[in-house]
Amino acid sequence: MSSDLILLLLLAIVAFLYSSVGHGGASGYLAVMAIMAVSPALMKSSALVMNLAVSLFSFIGFYRAGHFKFKLFWPFALASIPMAFVGGTMTLPDTIYKKILAICILISIVRLIYKFDDNHSNKRPIPVWAGLLSGALIGLLSGMIGIGGGIILSPLMLLMRWSNLKETAAISALFIFVNSLSGLYGLLQKGGLQLPENMQWAVFATIIGGLFGSYFGSQRFNNATLRKLLAVSLIIASLKLIFT
Repeated sequence: MSSDLILLLLLAIVAFLYSSVGHGGASGYLAVMAIMAVSPALMKSSALVMNLAVSLFSFIGFYRAGHFKFKLFWPFALASIPMAFVGGTMTLPDTIYKKILAICILISIVRLIYKFDDNHSNKRPIPVWAGLLSGALIGLLSGMIGIGGGIILSPLMLLMRWSNLKETAAISALFIFVNSLSGLYGLLQKGGLQLPENMQWAVFATIIGGLFGSYFGSQRFNNATLRKLLAVSLIIASLKLIFT
């Protein structure tokens, strides 16, 4: 099997895993591309493009299953979209980039080691100021690193009991989509948007994986399975720090 086919297969698997929990998969794509020796200049733009496709289909799956709540989404998105654009115009040295990504993944591990209560009656309202502030910070980090921010938003919402598991997946999916779009626009304005020649095949592979992942995540998998899949997703993301 050629290296190109292996890359496409790995991207499809990552898309499946991430979309099943409402994530776009950018951190996983970055890990895979690093392992497969893709040029660093192409990685950030490519990950954001694939993020767009997968997060959109993931959101549609969770939305159709009735898990999306706009009141949980808007405070984060309102502040994150402009900040993701700002982050997209910024270029970080590799060493700082790795440290920030490592911190993001460590935050996400909270989602794994803390047992969250998925009781709908135990949820708390989101203070508007908290949604705006956290959305702005996550959006800035998203644009700088080339991710959608779902790996940070998801554990935050669950830890604060602002939403249950599947509501969080639905919110994260749309949050990732709008941030990825804003980050890409920032890259485009800066002139840093570079994509590989056969990008359409990578997008196709992630769309297929994302479609299956969003279907199983929104309608077939139970919450225990979602937790295991998210654990796998974060392990994949951490590989980027090992292989780059």
